Amino acid sequence: MATKTSTVSLDGDMRFVGRVDSGHTVILDSGTGDTGPRPAELVPLALAGCTAMDVISILRKKRQDVRRYEVEASGIQQDEHPNAFTRIDVIHHVEGPAVDPEAVRRAIELSASKYCSVGATLATGLTEIHHGYVIRNGAGGEQSAEVIVLGPGDSVVATGAATG
Repeated sequence: MATKTSTVSLDGDMRFVGRVDSGHTVILDSGTGDTGPRPAELVPLALAGCTAMDVISILRKKRQDVRRYEVEASGIQQDEHPNAFTRIDVIHHVEGPAVDPEAVRRAIELSASKYCSVGATLATGLTEIHHGYVIRNGAGGEQSAEVIVLGPGDSVVATGAATG
């Protein structure tokens, strides 16, 4: 199994610098600072990017002459917190001479049903999310605990450990 790690570090009022294992960074911000995308905007973007890489790879293997390719993902969020996405529509725009519609359909189907890890994660509901914290007091003392989250609106803090 592969582990993918991302970190975000506070870099202003509501601005964070996100870093991923591959060394790349992205600025995340609230609507107030507006120096980067909001975190929720990255959900449909991640899905669009994941399926786009699958589909173009499959179309190239099928020797389709794609001259332009763009994927648009539009997500509908609930109005009330936690503003979960209830639907994401993905539209693949493909241009090229004699592109076979069946090849495009099959490539999208394979991405959605077999290859796209982002789509699989969003669609299955299998992902467990575990939260925890570490607090350092600057004098060598540390407290840590796991926050048990049973679902939106339900949480229990587990007993943690303290040192120093």
